Amino acid sequence: MTAVNDTVKRVTERIIARSEPTRTLHLSNMEAARAKGPARAHLSCSGQAHAYAASGPDKDRLAATGAGNLGIVTAYNDMLSAHQPFERFPDLIRQAAREVGGTAQVAGGVPAMCDGVTQGEAGMELSLFSRDVIALAASVALSHNTFDAAVFLGVCDKIVPGLVIAAQAFGHLPAVFMPAGPMESGLPNDEKAKVRQEFAAGEVGRDALMAAEMASYHGPGTCTFYGTANTNQMLMEFMGLHLPGASFVTPNTGLRDALTREGAKRALSLSALGNDYTPVCDILDERAFVNGIVGLNATGGSTNLLIHLIAMARAGGIILDWQDFSELSDITPLMARVYPNGLADVNHFHAAGGLGYMIGDLLKSGLLHPDTKTVAGAGLENYTKDPVFKDGELSWHDGLDESLNDKILRPASDPFQPTGGLRRLAGSLGTSVMKISAVAAEHHVIEAPVRVFHDQEAVKAAFKAGELADDVIVVVRFQGPKANGMPELHSLTPLLSILQGRGQKVALVTDGRMSGASGKVPAAIHVCPEAVDGGPIAKLQDGDRMRIDATQGTLDILTPGVSERPAVTADLSANAAGTGRELFATFRNTVGSATTGATIFGD
Repeated sequence: MTAVNDTVKRVTERIIARSEPTRTLHLSNMEAARAKGPARAHLSCSGQAHAYAASGPDKDRLAATGAGNLGIVTAYNDMLSAHQPFERFPDLIRQAAREVGGTAQVAGGVPAMCDGVTQGEAGMELSLFSRDVIALAASVALSHNTFDAAVFLGVCDKIVPGLVIAAQAFGHLPAVFMPAGPMESGLPNDEKAKVRQEFAAGEVGRDALMAAEMASYHGPGTCTFYGTANTNQMLMEFMGLHLPGASFVTPNTGLRDALTREGAKRALSLSALGNDYTPVCDILDERAFVNGIVGLNATGGSTNLLIHLIAMARAGGIILDWQDFSELSDITPLMARVYPNGLADVNHFHAAGGLGYMIGDLLKSGLLHPDTKTVAGAGLENYTKDPVFKDGELSWHDGLDESLNDKILRPASDPFQPTGGLRRLAGSLGTSVMKISAVAAEHHVIEAPVRVFHDQEAVKAAFKAGELADDVIVVVRFQGPKANGMPELHSLTPLLSILQGRGQKVALVTDGRMSGASGKVPAAIHVCPEAVDGGPIAKLQDGDRMRIDATQGTLDILTPGVSERPAVTADLSANAAGTGRELFATFRNTVGSATTGATIFGD
C-alpha cells in the first residue's frame, strides 16, 4: 500500500488536534444516542400507532420493532430538473426495504431551490440560508425517532450540504446519500457560454439566448457542467456516503434504479440491528474531510464548497480552515478538465473513467487516506470499482486503470497542472479565495485601479454605459452573508468575460459568492471581514489601486492611507423584504463569517 503523502498526513493531524475538544463532545453525544437503542421501541403505544397508522402492508412489521425502519428525507420537487427523478424513489426504496425484511417511510421533505433560476434575482439572497433551513427541516423529519437508518435524496447546491449537516446531528444513525444523476448531454457548454456573451454584448437577441439555454437544460437530471451540484456528488463518493460509482449515472435507467434499491438495502444493513453497524459519525471523520478537499482540488470543483465543507465539518465537531484547503491544493494535481475548466461535461468525464479512475490513481499516489469507513465497507478502494447492471443483477467490477480520454481526465503523474484549482489569498484587504483552475496563467496576477459598486445591477449599468473601458478590478461589496445572504454574482460573468476578451486586465473582488461555474475571469471571493463588519473592503474608493496575486496568494491595497479612512455604510433596507426575505432577518443577524462556513449554527 502506498504511503500517505506527508502534507496530507500533516494537514490531517493538524485538523485532528485543532478539533479535539469539539470532536470529542460530538462523538460523546452520538454514543449517548446510540446507547439508547432503536428509538421507536421506547415510544408509547399511542406514539407508535400514530407513526404507523398509514403504513398499510408495513404496519405489523413496524409494530414488531424487530425489523429495521428506514427514514427517507427527500428534496423532491419537479421544478428542479436534478430533483424531479426523486418522485419515483420512495416506492423503489420501500419495495427494496421489504425485500430484506425491513420497512421505509418518507420522514419528511426539505426545500430545494435552484440557483440557476434565482441568479441575479432577489430569491438568490435566500440561497445560502436555504442550506441551514434544509438542515433544520431534515432534523425535524428525523426527530420522531422512529428510524434505524436514513437515506437522503438530494443533489444540488445547498441541498447536499444541508442534508450532511442534519446527518451529522443524527450521526448515530447510518445514512446513504442517493443522487438522481446528470441529464443527458445537450448543447455543449462552450456554445452556451458563447451565446451568453453575445447577448451581453448586444450581438444577439433574447430569442437566440432562450433557444441556447433550452437546448442546454433540456431534461431530467443535474445540469451537466461541473458546478456545485456535481461537485457535491463527487464529494459524496470521496467521503464514502454514496454507493461506489453512483454519482454520474443518468436518471430513469435500469442501473440508476438498481443503485437506488441497493442503497436502501445497504442503509438497513448498516443499522444497529444488523452485524455491520456503521453510523455517519464513524464515516465522516477528519480523514474523510481531507479526502473530500483533495477531491475538490483534483477535479477543479466549485468554490461554494469552500464554505459548505467548513459548515458540514463543524456539524460533526471538525474544524477546517481555508489554509487547509490551500496547502492541500498545493500538492494536489488537477486531473480533470470539465466545463467551466474545459469543454467536456460530466457525462464525458464519467465515460473517460470518472471518479473511480480518479480515486484509484490518487490512492496510488498517496494523496488520499485509504482506510476510511464508507457505506460500501471499510476502505476507499471500494470506490475504484464501477457498478454494472446486467440480467437484472447489480454488481461492481474493477474500474479503469487508464483514462479513456486524456483531454478530459489525466493521471496524477501527468496532470493538467501540478496544483489544484483553489488558492487562498491574504493581505491588506483581508482573506479571500480564488478558483484558478480555469484562469489562464497570464491572468493570475492583476494590478489595476478599482471601481466600487454596492450591487451587481450597478456593475451592469456601468458596463452598458461604457464606463469599464480600461483595466479594472471590479469591487462588489455589501454582498456578504450578514449584508444580504451572500448571493452568487454569476450574472456578472458574461460582461467581465467580454472585458477580458477585449484585452483589458480585469478581475472581480467581492465579499459575496461566485457561482460553481466560476470560469476564466479571476475572482477573489468570500472576502473577510465583509463590508458590513467594517472590513477594509468597506474603505475602498474608485481609483484606488489593488494587486491580486494568485501565484503568491496575496490580496493587497496599494494606495497609501486606505486603512485610516472610515468604513462606508450602505442602505441595506432593499434587502430586508420581498420574496420572503423579511422572514430571514434572524439569519442575517446571526450568521457567522464565510471563513467559518457562513452558518447560523455557531461561529
